Amino acid sequence: MSPHPLDRPAWSALTGPHAHFAQRRGDVLRYPADVTPFLGMPSSTPTAQDWADAAVLVGPGGLVPLAGLDAPPPDGWPVTWQVAGVQLVDDGVVGAPDAEAVRLTADDVPEMLALVERTRPGPFLPRTIELGTYLGVRDGGALVAMAGERLHPPGWTEISAVCTDPAARGRGLATRLVRALVHGIRERGEQPFLHAAADNPAVALYESLGFRRRRSVTFAAARVPG
Repeated sequence: MSPHPLDRPAWSALTGPHAHFAQRRGDVLRYPADVTPFLGMPSSTPTAQDWADAAVLVGPGGLVPLAGLDAPPPDGWPVTWQVAGVQLVDDGVVGAPDAEAVRLTADDVPEMLALVERTRPGPFLPRTIELGTYLGVRDGGALVAMAGERLHPPGWTEISAVCTDPAARGRGLATRLVRALVHGIRERGEQPFLHAAADNPAVALYESLGFRRRRSVTFAAARVPG
């Protein structure tokens, strides 16, 4: 049976709709370092050559993501961090456009990075906005909430960087932005999915919106020796 595109979503995206981002060494693919840190292995059980190619791609001291792999890194590659997570998929989310949501552009990236710094939703880098649509809500001209699209396996789009400034919480802005993204994703004939830390209170919110847990996943990274 062929693997599901969401089993290794970075690989599925880099060999599919995001192929134009792919940097390659052998059979290993990665996104540019200023776009997102994700890397795609050709198998859930990489060979010694795959690990060697990954090491060249990220360089000595670089981090290789381990999510979706069924084999540990080689000896001498320390695992620097590890977090239990969940992958959730659309199971009847009500999508709806939002009149207050604005499409964010490269001009908004400094504000987006500042919001990410205050809220810590996960990796968001200077060129992450190139991966898909990012929507935001402004209050008095200031960006107070955002959410966007990240990995893009065939037929699927990941919702990511969902965050709200602490001063603007309690107004349902994250819910509205997620629903707006779901609407846009479905309009393209695709299905939304997302990832979250297993202990993130937002998981309960996502499930209440109509996402369901597809699988547990361990987010981790190993450091290349040298």
